Amino acid sequence: MKRRELLKLSLAASAGAALPARAAGEKPTDGTPAQFLPKKAPDPAPHENDIEKYPTCPYCGMDRRYNHSSRMLIQFSNDLPDPLCSIHCAAISLALNLSLDPKAIWVGDNATDEEPRPLVEVGKATFLVGSRLPGVMTWNSKVAYGSAEAATAAQAAHGGELMDFARAMKVSFADLADDVDRMRRNREERRRRAARKPSGEK
Repeated sequence: MKRRELLKLSLAASAGAALPARAAGEKPTDGTPAQFLPKKAPDPAPHENDIEKYPTCPYCGMDRRYNHSSRMLIQFSNDLPDPLCSIHCAAISLALNLSLDPKAIWVGDNATDEEPRPLVEVGKATFLVGSRLPGVMTWNSKVAYGSAEAATAAQAAHGGELMDFARAMKVSFADLADDVDRMRRNREERRRRAARKPSGEK
């Protein structure tokens, strides 16, 4: 049996096991793996009006309306939705929720200028990776297009490599370490700049 399958079985068994008595003040979701499970109620059609229903990303807190072009949405097999701001946070969700199998995954379709971007199933999308277009939560840009022709045109204008979702996700996992390190360094630099400002200066 593959290591991934063993891990999924182990997590599923843990999720179904009785949890020990909680200490005073301990939250019901503390502990592994229950603390990682999506917290939204089951939704058989999470992609309908997804921004109105799910305005923020549960992993980073970013505004999904502002990041409508990069947003993603995972619907697990038990209909639990996980609304995300980007493929970066989608990688986090898929890594943490090994006990759940994705039923559907959507991404913002940049083949249109419509705002907010409509969602397209990732199996029908082409990802432009490593282009000069800005990335969301990542230094290595990853932009999805529901049309292969639109993706090719964007590549001609901005560079990068065309990939399917599986390859783009592998790149996202590989980028996580650098992305998190850059975020931490940038946050520390903002703290240093704030500490150097004279009192009362905005």
